[in-house]
Order: sequence, then C-alpha cells, then structure tokens
Amino acid sequence: MGESSFLSQFLMITDIKTVIFIGVLLLTFVIVKQFEKKKVKFSTRTIYATLIGLALGVVIQLVAGLPEDPSQVVWLQEVSKWFGLFGYGFMDLLKMLVVPMVFVSIIRVIINMKEGDNLKALTFRSIGMLLATTALAAIIGIVVGNVMQLGVGTQVSGIEAEIREITPLVDTIRGLLPSNPVNSMAEGNIVAIIIFATFIGLSVNKLKKKYMDIIKPFIDLVEAFYKIIVSVAMTVIKFMPYAVVALLANTITARGLASMLSVVQFIAALYISTALLFVVHLVIITLNGLNPITYIKNAAEPLLLAFTSRSSLGTLPVTIDTLVKNQGVEEGVASFTASLGANMGMNGCAGIYPALMAITIANMAGIDKDISFYVMLLVVITISSLGIAGLPGTATMAVSVVVSGVGLGSYFPLAGGILAIDPILDMGRTMINVNGASATAITVANSLGKIDKDIYSNKDNKKEKDIA
Repeated sequence: MGESSFLSQFLMITDIKTVIFIGVLLLTFVIVKQFEKKKVKFSTRTIYATLIGLALGVVIQLVAGLPEDPSQVVWLQEVSKWFGLFGYGFMDLLKMLVVPMVFVSIIRVIINMKEGDNLKALTFRSIGMLLATTALAAIIGIVVGNVMQLGVGTQVSGIEAEIREITPLVDTIRGLLPSNPVNSMAEGNIVAIIIFATFIGLSVNKLKKKYMDIIKPFIDLVEAFYKIIVSVAMTVIKFMPYAVVALLANTITARGLASMLSVVQFIAALYISTALLFVVHLVIITLNGLNPITYIKNAAEPLLLAFTSRSSLGTLPVTIDTLVKNQGVEEGVASFTASLGANMGMNGCAGIYPALMAITIANMAGIDKDISFYVMLLVVITISSLGIAGLPGTATMAVSVVVSGVGLGSYFPLAGGILAIDPILDMGRTMINVNGASATAITVANSLGKIDKDIYSNKDNKKEKDIA
C-alpha cells in the first residue's frame, strides 16, 4: 500500500508510458537546444517548438487511444502533471517578474518624463484604444455567432454549470484602487500597482527641483533595479522555446482531441473571430503608417507564448520586451499600455468570447434577439472588460457578467459543454488579448511620437542578437 501511494501520489509515476513520454519530452529539449547551438533565430526556434509540442500532444493521445475523457486515464494525468512542471514552471518564473517589472517601470517612466510629456494623454489614449478594440471584438463575435448560427437547434440536457458571482461595477472600480499596496502586489492587482507607482513617480518629479540631492539616491535605485529586473527577464525568456513544447503538449494531453470534436462549431467560430480581429489589428497597424507583415515578424514570440501559456499577465514581460526591442516603442509607453492591456480591454477573453457565448446561449434558449439586445450586449461587454485579470480561466467571469447583464443568467448552465473545453478556446483568446495590447501600445506610441520606426523596420533587431 505504501509503495503504491509513493508511486501514484508522490512520484505520480505508475505506468511505463509515463516514464517514456517524460523521456520523449526531454529528448525534444535536446532537439530545441540543437537549434539554439546552430544559431537559429529565437522566433524561429519558438515556432519549431510549437510544432514539436503539437506533434507530441497528438502522439500521446494516439497512444492513449483517443480517450473521450483523458482525466479518467491515470497515466495521461501523470504525464500532464510532469509536463506542467516544465511548462507552468516557466510561467511561474515569468509571473515572478510581473509585479516588480511593472512597479519599477511605471515609476521610471514618470521620473524620466520630459517637460512636454503628457501622462494624462498616455492614460486616456491607452484606455480608450483598449476599450475601442474590445468593442470591435464584440461586434465581430456577434456577427460570426449569428452567421454560424451557434446554438440553433442544439438540444442540451443534464449539463450543470455554475454561474460565477457577479461583482457590481462600483465595487470592481474600488477593487482596482491600492488600499493596501503590499496586498495588491501579492494578489497581482496590476492596475492598483500602476496607480500606486504613478503617485510615487509624480511625487518624485514634484520634489526634483527643491530636494534633488535628497531623492537622487532613490532615482539611482530605480534605474539600477530596472536594469537588474530586465536582465533577469532576459535570462528567463531564453527558456521559452522549451516551455512552449511542454505547454502545448500538456494542453492536448490533458484535454484530448475528442473534447474538441464535440463542440467543434464553437471552436471554429472563436478562431474565425480571432482571425478576423487579427486582420483588424493589422489594419490599425497599417493606419499608423507601419508595415503589418513586419509587425507579425516582430511580434512572433509574445503571440506564441500567449497561445501556449494561456496567460496574458504571464506573457507581459515578453510583451513589453518585444514592444521595446522589436517594435521600437518607448519603454515608458510599452510598460504602461501593455500592463493595462493585460488587465482590461482584453479583446479575446472580454470581447469575442462573451459575445459568442451570449449568442449561443440565447439561441439554445430560444430567446428573440432584437436591436436592443445587441446594443445592450455591446455596452455590457465593453464596460465589463474593465479589470479582468489576465490569467487563465478568468474569461468565465467575463461571460458570467455579460450573460447576466443581458438577462440570460438563468440559462448559464447551457454553456457547460463549452466551458469543459475552455483551455482549447483560451489559447486563441489569450493570443488575441496580447495582440490587441501590442497594437494599442504601438498606436498610442505613434500618436505621442514615442516610436522608433527604424527599430521597427530593422529585421536583425537587437533582441535576436541578445537571446540567440
């Protein structure tokens, strides 16, 4: 009994197949390392890693006999747990950097602001763009949902799903204020951290003229800490291709291919909507006078990491680093806008997904949808996109708010089948979240004259040389 518990509960290795696939994962790491030794570009290595992870996940499912419910296959759960050590362990290291990076970056932004710089313009333009792109995302979701007739003729019985508790808008806004900065940092409340850091930065600027000799050590400390945290980030980011293999293989291993087939129409609708919104983002990039193809090449790393990790917040250090070193966005604008974009106005989780879910549930329930329904849906989605944390799973909260906001709360259990395969959907949602934040940062930077178009157009950018 003791030996059995040791293997099944402590080591989580009870089957030879578990050992074999852990070995195969380590072998894929050796392959990725060979790409690195051959000086293959970092973005290309990440793409290769994505393909390897996809193939590995499919192979594992085939060996398991394509089970309908992988959670009932013990060795699959063991493989998933071990793969998570490498994949989610990497995400934990990235999340380790989020709070100190955002905090010190925002203080540094404001301290280094020149006389003519306008913090108010940066704030309102960033929030305005994030909400505008979320509204566009919702419109796309509504149109695609209706064209594909999601939920029409679907009979659902025996499905249980619990609607999340809805937090009033006033309480949501209050919750974003840093009543306890230390607690906000512990909880990863990025908006609260930004507000707290903004007050510190503004106070330092105010005291510069009269007490420069006293506050100079603090300014030097901020600059030194920023350099250190960026160096740590670059060290962690080097492991991204290895993590991508484990993350994608783990998602397929844990969820299976059968679960995807049961709601294939909704999956298709979400990824079609994501593709359409991606095109809209590229149009926005083009309107800024920038080459959209160059943008795609520059943005490869954060988009692939977002897709495989399913965490906008976890991807934030890579997003900021890429905006600065690949896209030419000034560090201050990149840190500020990308940080906001990881917590509000998320185009996928708070825009496309709730719109598609609302249309699906309304059709399943046989609810008539008139113009007032769509207007209310659009308004609720846009407002509720404020303060949605960029972590896996929080899109369900956005759906709860939206579904209740348009009077469909009692029908929420109809969404149970879709919620069951949420990780598959979350990959595309998170990628478009990060893309929306990046497009917003570039647009805001361009409007403020804070983008270096030479860096943007430079194919052999500095980041590739640093990471290679």
